[in-house]
Amino acid sequence: MSVNSDHRGPSSCLGGPGGDPGGVVPEMLPRRRIRALLRAVPGRQRFGVYRFLPFFFLLGGAMEWFMINVRLGKETFYDVYRRKRSERQYEQSLEE
Repeated sequence: MSVNSDHRGPSSCLGGPGGDPGGVVPEMLPRRRIRALLRAVPGRQRFGVYRFLPFFFLLGGAMEWFMINVRLGKETFYDVYRRKRSERQYEQSLEE
């Protein structure tokens, strides 16, 4: 008798009766969806990975707009940035 007599095979840890996951590993499903979504973007032959650049430009523009226009509490990101910059300049002028 083996040490692990209750062993049902490598698929027993995947759930379902008898370890049958229905043919799909649950952890792989999001990865397959993402892969299918990336393959759906046109221009693979001509542009390769550079075909995703417009998405990054849009994401960067949206992030910039958010940082300028959306207030969290009483301040936007640039309000905090300007205040910190002026504080640093004031402290530097005191040191001189």
